[in-house]
Amino acid sequence: MGTNRRDFLKTLGGVALFTIVPRHVLGNGYIAPSDQLTKGIIGTGGMGRGHVNYGGTRLVAVCDVDENHLELGKNLVKEKIAAYHDFRDLILDPNVDIVHIATPPHWHGIMSVEAAKAGKDIWCEKPMTRTIGEGKRVMEAVKQYGRMFRLNTWFRFTDQFYGLGTPVKPLKKLVQSGLLGWPLKVTISKHTGFDWKFYWVGKEYLEPQPVPKELDYDMWLGPAPYKPYNAHRVHQTFRGYWDYDGGGLGDMGQHYIDPVQYILDKDNTSPVKVEVDAPQQHPDAVGTWRSITYTYEDGCQIVLWGGDFGDPNTPYIAGPKGNVYKNFVCDIPDWEKKLSDYPEPEPQVTDFIECIKTRQPFALNEQNGFRSATIVNMGAVALRLNRTLEFDPVKLEFINDEAANRLLDQPMRAPWNI
Repeated sequence: MGTNRRDFLKTLGGVALFTIVPRHVLGNGYIAPSDQLTKGIIGTGGMGRGHVNYGGTRLVAVCDVDENHLELGKNLVKEKIAAYHDFRDLILDPNVDIVHIATPPHWHGIMSVEAAKAGKDIWCEKPMTRTIGEGKRVMEAVKQYGRMFRLNTWFRFTDQFYGLGTPVKPLKKLVQSGLLGWPLKVTISKHTGFDWKFYWVGKEYLEPQPVPKELDYDMWLGPAPYKPYNAHRVHQTFRGYWDYDGGGLGDMGQHYIDPVQYILDKDNTSPVKVEVDAPQQHPDAVGTWRSITYTYEDGCQIVLWGGDFGDPNTPYIAGPKGNVYKNFVCDIPDWEKKLSDYPEPEPQVTDFIECIKTRQPFALNEQNGFRSATIVNMGAVALRLNRTLEFDPVKLEFINDEAANRLLDQPMRAPWNI
């Protein structure tokens, strides 16, 4: 794809645009005259604009297929910056060190792989990818081209973890101490401090509407199947459609589940079973669900309750020897005193800019990020098929279920591929 554009930009970059020398050209560890790495943002809707001010980077390029969003992106900084309609042009801009992907999830896989091929480091919004197969391709590409990857959910290493009222680190310490016993069941629900945002549902019958003149709808769809334009498909409400995301599960899944994967020490594996209790889903529009239950080989479980479903008295973490409730209430007598005798969790590498300079993997990278994205995407497949599925965490495929495996690698609309 885009061979002529690539050749043109490579030539032009060596003559006219090469005003800021990128680190990946100068060599690992080189400190450029500017003390900051450069960044380009693909997708300058609300998410892309909201994440512009991370320290240690300088914004030099923006890209969006909506002219109105692109204008907003160009005004994010006082300096004049490059503005692109096609993401491939931004990725190949030699002035860009880091590609920040803030598009709907159906683009995350393609853009991450293309950025890796172009020698760029990647900062990607959650969910990492919309399918398990796309996540595998991203892992392979990041490894093949030696890139640094950061998935933009941060609760495993910073901030208060929603209704728990604590950072994740003390929870990790408590679990790894063994004071709660094993196996553990973690319940993520409104009652334990996590709201699944069921307003991210689609509409089953959308009347075709004229495409706004400022939007390149064909490019917005990209690899997704062509469906007539309706304003509810795009921008703030795209999460309600399976072609682009997975509703509240897709929106909040990695925020809520990734820290649990870390707490349970499951960064290198996946659940072996997923069960759903939900109404039959529409093939296009995402609906609601009552519960999704994941089970690991060792018996640990992650249970998601949607809406007001579930027992209000359920602990967040339930173990054979003790429980942890909302607001980090533990029913083990003198647990804080007992816990003080145990070692702290291993430190995490949480400065992405330093990771780029040293080529040391970030705390949430393409590998453990893939595993937490896989949990989300397993749930989406089970919801769409409305049945229990068994999963092989090594082969990364469903067991004896052809329909489920067809959803691992969903067809992409030509000419797009990954």
